[in-house]
Amino acid sequence: MSQFLHQRPLQNPSFSDPFPISPRTSASFQRPMFLLNRTTLLLLLSLLVILGVILPWFGAPQFLFPNTPSSLAKWRDYTLPQAASFVAKNGTVIVCAVSQPYLPFLNNWLISITRQKHQDKVLVIAEDYATLYTVNQKWPGHAVLVPPAPDSPTAHKFGSQGFFNFTSRRPRHLLHILELGYNVMYNDVDMVWLKDPFPYMKGNHDVYFTDDMTAVKPLDHSHDLPPPGKKGRPYICSCMIYMRPTAGAKLVMKKWIEELRAEPWSRAKKANDQPGFNWALMKTAGQADLYLLPQAAFPTGGLYFKNKTWVKETKGMHAIIHNNYIIGFEKKIKRFHDFGLWLVDDHAEESPLGRL
Repeated sequence: MSQFLHQRPLQNPSFSDPFPISPRTSASFQRPMFLLNRTTLLLLLSLLVILGVILPWFGAPQFLFPNTPSSLAKWRDYTLPQAASFVAKNGTVIVCAVSQPYLPFLNNWLISITRQKHQDKVLVIAEDYATLYTVNQKWPGHAVLVPPAPDSPTAHKFGSQGFFNFTSRRPRHLLHILELGYNVMYNDVDMVWLKDPFPYMKGNHDVYFTDDMTAVKPLDHSHDLPPPGKKGRPYICSCMIYMRPTAGAKLVMKKWIEELRAEPWSRAKKANDQPGFNWALMKTAGQADLYLLPQAAFPTGGLYFKNKTWVKETKGMHAIIHNNYIIGFEKKIKRFHDFGLWLVDDHAEESPLGRL
């Protein structure tokens, strides 16, 4: 699992009245003033409800972005079906979900995908309007925002409610793309492609996924869903998924959505989306055709970055590297730097976004 990922109350000003009134007349003034204040407060609360709840479903209005050129503002009305149709190649879409603070990781990931000549299939699901505009200004048509946009500043710390809100939208996006009839590959952007991953999507299975466990598997390991662990479920990563638009894949996504609804985030139980994905896989295993991708090609970060012997023994076999098993924006960047996988400093021109 990838680990990323207020308004101050208005104060009533004090006024000193230069024209004091008598005690007899003061009571008649105080009551209307109280009613006016209460009415004003109700109007303000109503406005906040409209801005915070209703408007996001219809896209951010232009007056909230007064400096946004009309050429960018048009992307507010860009829909997921339109975007998927625009980027799909050979019936396939590569999807990621990004908020503004993680644009450097997006760019790093895009450089690695461009080197494998699959960048034209990429669709960025923007989780805020700043990301929507930034990507589409530099790479028109490759970003879409599915309203309502979450509160992106709170959607970064692993274990937070914002992080849960951010990641729990994922199966709905993927299900929508499947229902449009496309194959879809989902990646978190703290990944780097070293080889083309599509040759590994062998056969005609419904859902392809990777193991998040660090224990070394034999090179000829089973491709079946691994058995449950100590928590009663497998430890499959929800950050790298490939699906075909089949009834089985759609069933898995629907079950994932159900599992997330059944176990929402709380302070006592700081949930994330990955357990729900694993329960969904377990509960649909008899109805969907599931395929575990080879560990040597799709290692978890806890294996690739920590087991030098295994990395040496499997050299040349790695397709996608996932920078997980570490928490923190700067720590992830440093580890990518240490392993020569932070590409944006010296190779930004290779990205469709250029230097951000």
